[in-house]
Amino acid sequence: DLLRSGVPAGAQSRGPFHVALGSSRMAPLRFLHALVAQLQWELQGLNICTSGSATSCGECLLIHPKCAWCSKEEFGSTKFITSRCDFVENLIMNGCAGELETPKSSINIVENLPLSSKGSSLTLSDVTQIMPQKISLNLRPGDKTSFRVQVRQVEDYPVDLYYLMDLSLSMKDDLDNIRNLGTKLAEEMRKLTSNFRLGFGSFVDKNISPFSYTAPRYQNNPCIGYKLFPHCVPSFGFRHLLSLTDKVDRFNEEVQKQKVSRNRDAPEGGFDAILQAAVCKEKIGWRKEASHLLVFTTDDVPHIALDGKLGGLVQPHDGQCHLNEANEYSASNQLDYPSLALLGEKLAENNIHLIFAVTKAHYILYKNFTALIPGTTVEILHQDSNNIIQLIVKAYNSIRSKVELTVWDNPEDVSLTFTATCQDGLLYPGLRKCEDLQIGDTVSFEVSVEARSCPAENTSHSFTIKPAGFRDTLEVEVAYSCTCGCMKQMEWNSSKCSGNGTYTCGLCECDSGYLGSKCECEEGESGNMYQNMCREAEGKPVCSGRGECSCNQCICYKSEFGRIYGLFCECNDFSCARYKGVLCSGHGECHCGECKCHAGYIGDNCNCSTETNRCISNDSQMCSGRGNCVCGKCQCTEPGAFGETCEKCPTCPGACSTKRDCIECMLHNSGGLADNQTCPKHCKDEIITRVDVLKTDDQHSVLCVYPVNDCVMKFTYSELPSGKSNLTVLKKPECGSAPNALTILLAVVGIILLIGIVLLVVWKLLVTIHDRREFARFQSERSRARYEMASNPLYRKPISTHSLDFTFNKLSKSYNGTID
Repeated sequence: DLLRSGVPAGAQSRGPFHVALGSSRMAPLRFLHALVAQLQWELQGLNICTSGSATSCGECLLIHPKCAWCSKEEFGSTKFITSRCDFVENLIMNGCAGELETPKSSINIVENLPLSSKGSSLTLSDVTQIMPQKISLNLRPGDKTSFRVQVRQVEDYPVDLYYLMDLSLSMKDDLDNIRNLGTKLAEEMRKLTSNFRLGFGSFVDKNISPFSYTAPRYQNNPCIGYKLFPHCVPSFGFRHLLSLTDKVDRFNEEVQKQKVSRNRDAPEGGFDAILQAAVCKEKIGWRKEASHLLVFTTDDVPHIALDGKLGGLVQPHDGQCHLNEANEYSASNQLDYPSLALLGEKLAENNIHLIFAVTKAHYILYKNFTALIPGTTVEILHQDSNNIIQLIVKAYNSIRSKVELTVWDNPEDVSLTFTATCQDGLLYPGLRKCEDLQIGDTVSFEVSVEARSCPAENTSHSFTIKPAGFRDTLEVEVAYSCTCGCMKQMEWNSSKCSGNGTYTCGLCECDSGYLGSKCECEEGESGNMYQNMCREAEGKPVCSGRGECSCNQCICYKSEFGRIYGLFCECNDFSCARYKGVLCSGHGECHCGECKCHAGYIGDNCNCSTETNRCISNDSQMCSGRGNCVCGKCQCTEPGAFGETCEKCPTCPGACSTKRDCIECMLHNSGGLADNQTCPKHCKDEIITRVDVLKTDDQHSVLCVYPVNDCVMKFTYSELPSGKSNLTVLKKPECGSAPNALTILLAVVGIILLIGIVLLVVWKLLVTIHDRREFARFQSERSRARYEMASNPLYRKPISTHSLDFTFNKLSKSYNGTID
């Protein structure tokens, strides 16, 4: 039953008299149950008060701020248990007027001095920049209340400015440029305030390895061997040189005395110096009634917490002042560097605005620091600090142009939300800061306060709301309304409880050994007998967990969800199956956890109708022949079909023909639908539009074509979200024209000529390829030919020789030989 109805067990199994039966609950556990119940029932829109099953007035107050407790003795019915924890109007309607416990959250303004307009006066302690100054709250858990805070930056407010300078070797040119800074800065600042004081301090880094040069030869001059600047003073952590004073000439004198030093690594020990300048209030000379500015100038990154471990410093910074008689930081070589959180805490605690004046290369890093340290600004410093005056004035104006609220010591049991109202008059929920303000502007903040739970009895808390960098604060004291007035009128051994218990807030808390709403029954053997008579079977809960056993009879709880009944409270009329949140789908009655369906409905939750009328389509088919009728509704089985009767189906084969019948019927009064006069019935959901040119590029439309005489009619259709169909039809069918004989003749001749030209080009190409191949072959054979001159059969010597044998007589001499 519990799972089917979705009703929490606590709403059925416990009631307001449960405490009388000897049970006890811890307040924190009860509060957790109340929170869970609140989330569940707010989502369902049900009664959060009765669903919380409060067993005492204190528990009732924790459930919801709208819940009230009835302390009247005779309340409710004898047959049903009526919850004493309910909304006020319900309790009054049930007869509990005049005896209600319903405390509310309240605010009392204790101190509310008006805001000041000027700052510099003879009585600076009377300057007020926040209103009110003190309030007290009385909070009931969950009951949100709010108050308004106004803040104004007064004109001509005193300013204390402490100039903290990095004196490492890389800042030598900067030191030269600020030797007359005091006079020029005082002139500019006196344009903004008539009460200005200036102080000066310097820093380098811890004088231990590896942060500084510690070898004996570097003790007096760490610049030995450094060619660019061979002489400098020993390294030091922080040195306070000039307390805040209005004699700016002394500032110039102190600056001119200073010399730079040299450290080993790039990061500097500036955070040590910032912390000492913030917490050593007496030596620095910070005034309570002035605006505090701390200007931090450097050209490198800082060391932060845990860096000190490199030098063997494992003790975290204690946040205390450690300036010795010489105004030097004495714990530089004993304590680690401070963390960002510690810096932020001490700066805010002493109302100090920190201004980072750093070179452009490190602007992003220090800009990120401002997000972690409230009330901090960062400006870009030139390499030689020649823009320091303009930088300070700009930063001061930026600080004075915004107001940001901070909260100190906020109790864990109290949640705060802010809504800012700035100069534009608009509300900014969740914002606690206003910017772009002028001096003298007033801004306000709506602060909503809510107690999340109740602390221990007689506990009170306090917290402080403070504008960042202001000395003015708003003190808030918090008390809690977690008890009822009726609890002060307890009656011990009351006759209203049969003399066996304590009567308080309308209920009996029975002594040990007694039980019952009036403590009228004894525990033990007779008590067990009473309890067993209230069980449906052995081992089952008393009264099925939905009522209480008053001696020997079950008194069922009264439930806002319906009626709980039965001899053992075993039945109810609200724990049946639901459909879409409706009991028995609204088509049946719930009887003892089971739905009894009305005629025409079946199923566990009576959500299935047996009627088929709604499944009949306009063409008298069941679900248009594209689906089945299940529980009175069509379930389409044809892919692409939809609609109440599956009548919509853009992708179905017969969709175009169905639409065509409607077009012919509605536009031309022709076709089968016009003949049997069923056109209005079948085509009532068709919207037809006629156009000259049909657009077919719509991906959501379906194109249909059908012949008309010797022409073609085209149309498109798409389904609209309303369930109707949008048909777009051509005004006239598209008809083809007779062919042109001349065109055909010219086309044939052109094709023949084209084919002839193509053939000639192909023939010429083949011949050219063949000739080139033959010539290449000839060249190849010629290059391979090799002839021997002596063996050339065609070669003949130009001279030939012949030999003849002869004999002749000349001058009576005979010769034998040859003639050539």
